[in-house]
Amino acid sequence: MRKSEFPYLPKDFIETAEGLIFAVVSYQAQDRKVGCFLRYIRQAGQCRKVNTIEANSLIEKSHPQYLYHSQQFDAYFHAVAPKDIIAHHLPEVGLQKLLHSSPNDGLEEKLQKLITILRQCNINDKFLGVTGSMLLGEQAETSDIDIVAYGQDTFHQLRKVVKQQVSNGKLSLLDNDLMHENFERRAGALSFEEFAWHENRKFNKAVIKGSKFDIGMVCIKEDTIESNLREFEKRGRITLRAKVTDDALAFDFPARYRIENKLISEVVVYTHTYVGQAQLGESIEVSGTVECEISTEKCRLIVGSSREAVGEYIKVCR
Repeated sequence: MRKSEFPYLPKDFIETAEGLIFAVVSYQAQDRKVGCFLRYIRQAGQCRKVNTIEANSLIEKSHPQYLYHSQQFDAYFHAVAPKDIIAHHLPEVGLQKLLHSSPNDGLEEKLQKLITILRQCNINDKFLGVTGSMLLGEQAETSDIDIVAYGQDTFHQLRKVVKQQVSNGKLSLLDNDLMHENFERRAGALSFEEFAWHENRKFNKAVIKGSKFDIGMVCIKEDTIESNLREFEKRGRITLRAKVTDDALAFDFPARYRIENKLISEVVVYTHTYVGQAQLGESIEVSGTVECEISTEKCRLIVGSSREAVGEYIKVCR
C-alpha cells in the first residue's frame, strides 16, 4: 500500500522539530517534499488545533521554509522535506495500537466497539486506520472519531454497513445538535437544511453511543490518483448548473465529478464538505474557481481552494 520511495498518504500526519503537525494532502512528492497543511501545534506539552487562517499566518511569518507554491495547481499550501520530519504518524498503525491496548477513555472504548461492529459485518480492519486527534493521542471526550478506509472497495463497503447498522439501531444518524455542530464547523455556503439533506444520504458519518464518526477514503489504485505532470492556472470564479455524467470518484481525494457542460467537463473537490455531494444523473449547481490545464487548455472547476471553501459549494437542484 505504501511505497518505500514515498511512504506518505493523505490522512497521515507528519511532525517537525518546531512542534508543527501537518496533515498530508498529496499522494505524490511536490518538488521532493511532502505536500501537506498545518493542522496542530505542540506548545508546552499540549497539542492545539489551528484553522486555515491561523495556519497560513503562522507559516508565512515564522516558518516560511514550509510555505509552498504548487505550479501544478497554481496554489499555495504547505510542504515539508523528508529530512525535516521527526515523526510520521500512520493511521493504520495508530488504529492497531488502539485496538490491541486497553482503552484510556470513553472515546477509545467507542472506537473499539465500532470496529467490532464493522468486523461482524465482514469489514477487514487491516484496511482501516484512525486519524485526527485520536491518531495523536490528543482526543477529548467530545472529539470525533476519524476513520480512514484504504481503497474504494473498503470505503463503499463501509458506507453500506453504516446504512445497514443505522437501520437496525446499532448506529444512528446525526441528531439536530450534532448536525448543527458539523454545519457550523464546516462554515459552508449552503443553508442548514440544504447541508443536512446532502449529509444524511452519504452514510460516510454516523453516531455511536453519542459520538460522531467520519469515514474518509484514501485511494490505493494508481489510476485514481492525479499525475504530477499536469499543470494548471487559475481563471477566476464562476457559478454554473450542469448534469452529473460520472460519479465514480465522488468520494475520492480529491473528489471528482464529470459534468455535461461545453466549457468545463469536470468538478474537482478539495474539501470534505462536498465529497459525495452529488450522484449520477442529478443536476447540480456549483460555485468555484476555474482551472485551465496549461498543455491542453481544458478547464475544470475547483471547489475547496481552502478547507472552509468560503463561497464555494455544490448542491443538488431539487
